[in-house]
Amino acid sequence: MFCLHYFPKLKNDAFLRACHGQETNHVPVWCMRQAGRYLPEFREFRAGKDFFETCRSPAACCELTLQPLRRFPFDAAIIFSDILVIPQAMGMDVQMVAGKGPTFPEPLKEPEDLLLLQPKVDVNKELGYVFKAITLTRHKLDGKVPLIGFTGAPWTLMAYMIEGGGSTTHSKAKRWLYRHPEASHKLLKMLTDVIVEYLLGQVAAGAQALQVFESHAGCLGPVEFQEFSLPYLRDIARKVKDQLKESGQDVPMIVFAKDGHYGLEDLSQSHYEVVGLDWTIDPRSARERTGGKVSLQGNMDPCALYAPKERISEIVKKMLEGFGTRGYIANLGHGLYPDMDPENVGAFVEAVHTHSRHLNLK
Repeated sequence: MFCLHYFPKLKNDAFLRACHGQETNHVPVWCMRQAGRYLPEFREFRAGKDFFETCRSPAACCELTLQPLRRFPFDAAIIFSDILVIPQAMGMDVQMVAGKGPTFPEPLKEPEDLLLLQPKVDVNKELGYVFKAITLTRHKLDGKVPLIGFTGAPWTLMAYMIEGGGSTTHSKAKRWLYRHPEASHKLLKMLTDVIVEYLLGQVAAGAQALQVFESHAGCLGPVEFQEFSLPYLRDIARKVKDQLKESGQDVPMIVFAKDGHYGLEDLSQSHYEVVGLDWTIDPRSARERTGGKVSLQGNMDPCALYAPKERISEIVKKMLEGFGTRGYIANLGHGLYPDMDPENVGAFVEAVHTHSRHLNLK
């Protein structure tokens, strides 16, 4: 195992500076799912391999994390993994089914099913492969850019564990919220405890920033969000930061609640340095509503990458003018899609760097 105290010196800290609202020469940019199927080298590397087996291979995760960095001058890398490794660590079977996506053969159906879950997870034993991948990748990056670790948020993971996979309505999971609120809180608390230990393990392994994905925020209304999502998001940030403070570490945290724009004010006061945004909110409105309390990340519509390169450049320029160049990290409002042209991704990154440098000179 590499000695954690001797990682290569960081050469590009623009992303970390932006997380803390500090000045940068250019607006940093990275993309959710930047290691993904839109890259031919990714498809080639992954061909014929089981998805979760790949996730359990530190060498494979490292290679997939580095692939987009060889093509594009991204300002951050995000470790290749999956949010559903946590339900797996808690004893659930999760499979990646071709044409269907993640599938739980035996989802949670009733509150009694919580007894089937591992109540106390040894994250080093169950998720140590992610930590090894982070340490290996941090060394292989050679200080080029910072490395982001991540997790799914409790409500998002709960929804998968009950639905048994993806869903448009999340009606099975929401049924729990209305019919079994006590059991719902019990499960959310269990997940929160594992997530906190998991994120701390990622930092110990070398992660320089952390993102919490509340991907299913949009199927909750403001009242349900206040009860079943926000308190746990706050707990995660607070508990992780309290423990890191004891060892003198300062690791920025990002919360991304997709379609949760109704909770923007609350999210900006939830102990996260950065709030990620999808494309359904206007940049100036987001700035106004968060009141300068946090840095912002996002929020270009991923489908804008289907546009011609000149149009992509115009869209980026407008987005940067809306957010301003300080306390801002450019990203998409969701992940890259498999059918996107890598050249257009390159055009997006180049436009962010070029336009933000010009805006900084004004």
